[in-house]
Amino acid sequence: MLITLEGGEGSGKSTQCALLQAWLREQGLGVTVAREPGGTPAADRLRAVLLDRLLEPLEPVAEVLLFAASRAQTVAQVIRPALAAGQVVVCDRFVDSSLAYQGFGLGVDPAFILDVNARVTGGVLPALTLLLDLPPEEGRARKGAGGDPDRIESRGIAYHQSVRAGYLALAAADPGRFCVLDAQRHVDAVQEQVRYHVRATLAARGRFP
Repeated sequence: MLITLEGGEGSGKSTQCALLQAWLREQGLGVTVAREPGGTPAADRLRAVLLDRLLEPLEPVAEVLLFAASRAQTVAQVIRPALAAGQVVVCDRFVDSSLAYQGFGLGVDPAFILDVNARVTGGVLPALTLLLDLPPEEGRARKGAGGDPDRIESRGIAYHQSVRAGYLALAAADPGRFCVLDAQRHVDAVQEQVRYHVRATLAARGRFP
């Protein structure tokens, strides 16, 4: 099954993905980790374009399509084969990121985003989405210690507040799939909650050892 981790900048998704991967392997499960954008040679090239703040500003629709192109490669080359092999796939961002960042953040029609991504994913949907919720001011402070911000990280605080509001709206609209976790807590406390929800989801599908 597919598990996705979502959240704003600096929310700790990559750290939690790595910890979750290690824990799932300790349980004897086959695991594949994917990230967006990127994860294949072509998708990594698209990632470089999307995050390059020295390029001219991208049109919002162009941004949606570039993320979708990267996602198409990741689904075809990483996610779908791993699912077919019976593995648990943990993905750092998926379609909800496009809805939050380009839909709520940039004002692109959500129906357009969903239509494009339905074609891109071919029906691959997450069984569980863990939303690491963090005020954007704190996320910006965390990221500030890690070097120069990329093109999306460098957008204003109002944009990132819209992204956060978008994520919370998505979670409220789909409580059966989303679990909202407080990313202000210590990394170990967040991972404990991650494992709790993943264990419950796997057990409900007869997948937990």
